[in-house]
Amino acid sequence: MTNVIDGNAVADGIRADLEDCVDTLDNAGVTPGLATVLVGDDPASETYVSMKQRDCEEVGMNGIHVELDGDAAPDELYDTIDDLNDDSSVHGYLVQDPVPDQIDYREVIRRIDPAKDVDGFHPENVGRLVAGDARFKPCTPHGVQKLLDAADVDPEGKDVTIVGRSRIVGKPLANLLMQKTDGGNATVTVCHSRTQDLAEKTRRADIVVAAVGAPELVDGSMLSEGTTVIDVGVNRVDADTDEQRSSSSQNSSSSDDTEKGYELVGDVEFDSAKEKASAITPVPGGVGPMTRAMLLYNTVKAASQQEDVDVSLP
Repeated sequence: MTNVIDGNAVADGIRADLEDCVDTLDNAGVTPGLATVLVGDDPASETYVSMKQRDCEEVGMNGIHVELDGDAAPDELYDTIDDLNDDSSVHGYLVQDPVPDQIDYREVIRRIDPAKDVDGFHPENVGRLVAGDARFKPCTPHGVQKLLDAADVDPEGKDVTIVGRSRIVGKPLANLLMQKTDGGNATVTVCHSRTQDLAEKTRRADIVVAAVGAPELVDGSMLSEGTTVIDVGVNRVDADTDEQRSSSSQNSSSSDDTEKGYELVGDVEFDSAKEKASAITPVPGGVGPMTRAMLLYNTVKAASQQEDVDVSLP
């Protein structure tokens, strides 16, 4: 029987362990602080930051939220970043992407204090990751590692195919999985829009990670028996009126989504992939909850480092 990996349950376990870390810091007079910065009123971004703030409250951390108008000048955002860099009560923060066109997100990332860059995107932190001395592992790739561990899937010696080469998931995950350490030692192939015969690459893999943002790109015909499938993609598609599709076993909220006129699907066609996979993540309820949990993880780690308080991170 295929193991459908419950990302919500794994994330809940990590948050429970982080609560103990927060208690340790609290006993030392430290409350970990995570700030989110939102420029503009993108609805999806508003949802993301509100969920992150709620997560902080649930584990006993201090959540700070800063909003700027969508027409804010770059210097206004840069001043906000400088303030957060100087604020000792803020141990980690992020500027929610996307930002309006007048702002260069690359410059935003460069201005964030690397010690507070809990997304792990600053060039210094990227370099440390590649060198095998990560200050912070980027949240989604680290979450993927945690899901593999929870499913008792050890990447060591395995062939891994990652579909997608983004700076957020594909590139850092490839680096993590190939490193000579626990949770690594894999042989990694990274595929992208110029890859020839994608199906041949995915069929030979023991682990397939789909992170390209293309609805249901990978289906069961592209997998070998017993493959572990991690679906990072979250895509809104028009709701299918076909009863079988709208009641898909992967999506417990599909009927609600259908009433809204859309449904959420991953980069993997779940039903056909499940027939081949030994383990697979659903969408929603797979990688998404882990990304948020690992953001809390990085913030607790940042607080521990900045305040010189030892904690037992999960």
